[in-house]
Amino acid sequence: MTSQIPFSDVTRERVAQLTSWHHDWSELRVAVLGLGVTGFSVADTLVELGARVRVIYGAPDSDRERLLDVIGAERFVASDNEAQLADLRAFDPELVIVSPGYRPDHPLTSWAIERGAPVWGDIELGWRLRDKTARVADWICITGTNGKTTTTQLTAHMLQAAGLRVTPAGNIGTPILDALRDPQGYDVLVVELSSFQLERMGEISPYASACLNFADDHLDWHGSAEAYWAAKARVYEHTQVACVYNRADAETERMVENADVIDGARAISFGLDAPPISGFGVVDGILLDRGYHAERREEAFELVTLEELAGRHIAQPHMVQNMLAASALARARGAEPAEIASAILSFTPDQHRAERLGEVAGVTYIDDSKATNAHAADASLRAHEGVVWIVGGLLKGVDIDALVATHAHRLRGAVVIGAERDEVLAALARHLGQKPVVEITEPSGDPVMTAAVQAAAKLAEPGDIVLLSPAAASMDQFTDYAARGNSFQAAVRALG
Repeated sequence: MTSQIPFSDVTRERVAQLTSWHHDWSELRVAVLGLGVTGFSVADTLVELGARVRVIYGAPDSDRERLLDVIGAERFVASDNEAQLADLRAFDPELVIVSPGYRPDHPLTSWAIERGAPVWGDIELGWRLRDKTARVADWICITGTNGKTTTTQLTAHMLQAAGLRVTPAGNIGTPILDALRDPQGYDVLVVELSSFQLERMGEISPYASACLNFADDHLDWHGSAEAYWAAKARVYEHTQVACVYNRADAETERMVENADVIDGARAISFGLDAPPISGFGVVDGILLDRGYHAERREEAFELVTLEELAGRHIAQPHMVQNMLAASALARARGAEPAEIASAILSFTPDQHRAERLGEVAGVTYIDDSKATNAHAADASLRAHEGVVWIVGGLLKGVDIDALVATHAHRLRGAVVIGAERDEVLAALARHLGQKPVVEITEPSGDPVMTAAVQAAAKLAEPGDIVLLSPAAASMDQFTDYAARGNSFQAAVRALG
């Protein structure tokens, strides 16, 4: 369906030239699709710039609706797309800003694209508005199927240890536009990017960038593995100084090879093996930087040891990879090896990411609720033996069979939760033989996890690990992965 009103070339040119906070955004009609954290930050920013903003969304949110009224934004809520589309057509926007969750083929974005209206995401808008303060931050951009949040936090922690004013932003929780409007400004923004954000990233130019790893995920959203790969690969486009990639993941190296970067940008690798020239790696239990040493053909900087990491329970292989990637990014922006070492040894991982909860009756309980895809669960399972695995949720179109086959030997048994249990149960039946599998049928919330933990405790023996690493999204039974993890932790406390 297309609009009867042709989109003006003059308007399109005006919008294209809006590349600064200090340009004239006044009275520009902007439709913002979605009223989540990102959508509200977009609306709040554009109202501050003087634009006429109308937020169109599908579910009531009394708190944010009240705030929209206070700041002077218009709003329209309807549960069906037809009503939203009618409102969008009537508003006749000159620019559409899309929240990350909207698929590329959503009817509202399709209408705007067919009409010829500019359609941006919050990252493209943020890049255009990055000069609000005199202190214009460099952007370090990070994506990957697994490990994005931890690496983003580590990189910011390292740069803070180096004396820079820095904050993590983007998909990590603080919207990019909220960070950009800080009155003091920042030296560096470490920007976590989801594949949804990369889909509509626009032409930004990161100071340094990284895709940590690549495995199929969100295929239901992107439509194909090829489209998901292309979205992830955009993180490297126009990188200025350093493209950081995973030596053990050929797809990330291929992304760098295909990227159109700024002349002089270097490819820096990381991995758990001995580092080549321009690489970060591990030799004799020592994490090494061979990427930025002036004599890197013969020498390397020592960072920290695996023994030191083990003393803080952060020596799991996937954590070490995250540290090496973050070190490469932080070194690109000038952090010194001693500053990086100090930051690593003072770092505390996020809740619900391989979080050890302690022992009950000789069984260790680990909360890895943030493992929302098979790739993340694979990394978590590899770190343990004798596992009772709590698994399941929304699989997002990804086949879990290979994951189960790979780790069947380390499983004591499994407890299956989630709405899409049939696929998980079938994979476990194919690969676990006579090992016990318990299906939890409670529909949602705390009863699910209480039953799952009690079942896992009965399957586990002293010395075993009960691991919540669902390999699936949580929204079928919980608000988000944090709510799922909190419910798991409460159930473990009840055991004790």
